[in-house]
Amino acid sequence: MDFLQNNLIYCIPALGLVGIIVMLIKSAWVSKQDAGEKNMQELAGYIADGAMAFLKAEWRVLSIFAVFTAALLAYSGTVTEIKGIPLHSSWIISISFIIGAVFSATAGYIGMKAATKANVRTTQAARTSLKQALKVSFTGGTVMGLGVAGLAVLGLGGLFIVFLKHFNVVSVNSTEMKTAIEVLTGFSLGAESIALFARVGGGIYTKAADVGADLVGKVEAGIPEDDVRNPATIADNVGDNVGDVAGMGADLFGSYVATILATMVLGQEINVTDNFGGMSPILLPMVICGLGIIFSIIGTWFVTIKDEKSNVQNALNLGNWSSIVITAVASFFIVKWMLPETLNLRGYEFSSINVFYAIIVGLVVGTIMSVVTEYFTAMGKKPVNSIIQQSSTGHATNIIAGLSVGMKSTVVPILVLAGGIMASYHFAGLYGVAIAAAGMMATTAMQLAIDAFGPIADNAGGIAEMSQLPPEVRERTDNLDAVGNTTAATGKGFAIASAALTSLALFAAFVGIAGISAIDIYKAPVLAGLFVGGMIPFIFSALCIQAVGKAAMDMVQEVRRQFREIPGIMEYKAKPEYEKCVAISTKASIREMLMPGAIALITPVIVGFTFGPEVLGGLLAGVTVTGVLMGIFQSNAGGAWDNAKKSFEQGVIINGETHYKKSEPHKASVTGDTVGDPFKDTSGPSMNILIKLMSIVSLVIAPYIAVKAIAGEHRTEVRKEIRIEQKTDSAGHTITDTITNTTDTLQR
Repeated sequence: MDFLQNNLIYCIPALGLVGIIVMLIKSAWVSKQDAGEKNMQELAGYIADGAMAFLKAEWRVLSIFAVFTAALLAYSGTVTEIKGIPLHSSWIISISFIIGAVFSATAGYIGMKAATKANVRTTQAARTSLKQALKVSFTGGTVMGLGVAGLAVLGLGGLFIVFLKHFNVVSVNSTEMKTAIEVLTGFSLGAESIALFARVGGGIYTKAADVGADLVGKVEAGIPEDDVRNPATIADNVGDNVGDVAGMGADLFGSYVATILATMVLGQEINVTDNFGGMSPILLPMVICGLGIIFSIIGTWFVTIKDEKSNVQNALNLGNWSSIVITAVASFFIVKWMLPETLNLRGYEFSSINVFYAIIVGLVVGTIMSVVTEYFTAMGKKPVNSIIQQSSTGHATNIIAGLSVGMKSTVVPILVLAGGIMASYHFAGLYGVAIAAAGMMATTAMQLAIDAFGPIADNAGGIAEMSQLPPEVRERTDNLDAVGNTTAATGKGFAIASAALTSLALFAAFVGIAGISAIDIYKAPVLAGLFVGGMIPFIFSALCIQAVGKAAMDMVQEVRRQFREIPGIMEYKAKPEYEKCVAISTKASIREMLMPGAIALITPVIVGFTFGPEVLGGLLAGVTVTGVLMGIFQSNAGGAWDNAKKSFEQGVIINGETHYKKSEPHKASVTGDTVGDPFKDTSGPSMNILIKLMSIVSLVIAPYIAVKAIAGEHRTEVRKEIRIEQKTDSAGHTITDTITNTTDTLQR
């Protein structure tokens, strides 16, 4: 036990390494599976090549951004004091930023490579059984989940050790520890910056292709979604990988890192006597998330089915629940072992058992968010059925129904989040809120495995359709794909819930470092900042949706041109020019992702340095509230529209009559799905990165604007004057005696 206590800090990156080793083993297993016929492999090759072409183009642009930002951070790190007030940073923050950016891009790359390997192998496995198809697709998703979580824990834990050694940290309360953690924030900034561009760029790519393929292929030409004759079908399948896989991988990598970091920043403020040199509150979130990788690996063992009639969703839920329960039980022993009996953060005293309760709150909040999201987006549930029924009266009523479902879906999640924030704060103050988010993120590897399984199954169905395989193969892949749509929606619900708690923890860390005790919205500048912050998610969403619309118009024109100018496509006599559609999505996504990303990165800097930390705090509050609401609304509305459309594939009963694909209600549902595409896959999922990234940027600049807070505080000086005037008559008697009392309050 003494050995473990003395070397616990080294066990953290080791846990990340275990995750990466298991990931490599599972990746090798996927590669060994049968990839099917030559035609299937050729189609899968197109998808893999298109995905890699996009990533390379994206990386070229982002490398310029990374070098420029690193140079600014390096310069800021050389500033040791402002107006006599010391700053705790170092030029090494630029290296930390670059490592975070590279790790984030690598996390997305791992997921994308795993998905493009697993998709065609899932198609081939579906020719034998549903059980084998689930095994291949879920293992492909597990590669991504373990890769992301393993890289995050390895990177954060490893860098923390390096910085402790480099800055010669001798105690938790030392300035060297403050410097080490300040430099570590660069890692999170790099991760979240790349995640935002990957999510927005990938989302624009996938939905431009999807909308173009749907409007011309399904609606105008009347051919199936993934028909090989549709020129946009390869771009559509590429989009599943660069958006839903690579984008989501980078997204949750950033969330994972930001959550741990926020808890570490707050933990550094807690003075304790323990067996870990006073570092137990700092190490706890890394230990929980590191062990969460192991518990997620155990959870994957439960994801299996018996036969064709087995419920795939139940199998995934069993694996998810298993990892959550094991994490909850283990957290009790970890907390009692690591933390002292009593802790205090900013005057709020709490016990170690209360920290455990806060972790349970985080796990419960994440679980409820996933369950609620599943209810609002799953086939066969009341919300999706309401959209189906209203499709019978036309396109407009379908849109109205979807918007209504999306708006209603915000109520329970927000109440759950509010209750979770209050409960976790009650148990352990601001540290409780942060550790609740860490508890929720502990099973990220499992959550991502379930989430990435969906796009793999979607691609598998596309390859089956394009290869014209027997109907039973497509039935199996459609079964997986339908479940995948729901898991994708629940994954987004999980991501936005974790982002809300993480942003609050980052916000608390920002307030402490910026040197402000409260954010008073009664002050006009702060209230103005609150309103501006509330507006940002709307303009951000508008730019994302507009980008999808513009790119989709180009895609529609290109698909129409090919149908018109290349004879024989519809008769399978000519091959469409897939690469031109891939090029349209790639160019549009790279071009259009820059402005939304700039808003997230530059706005906090301008507001912070111009108006000070309190106004910036108001801005962050506004962004967080509307960002969470917009994220839930858009993701759930889009997911519900999508599954309403997919319900027609099995047939739906409207007013006693059964309707299938190509019916008028189905055409209305396709319109709804098309509107929902940028909601659920572009702007909606980007909200959680937006609110976290703005909080992290604020945390990084907090030491520099904290000087402004001190210099700009309302310090007062009271000058009191008493004047006595006395008048006398000619005989020397006092006739008037006037006392004037003057008090001046001066501001400086």
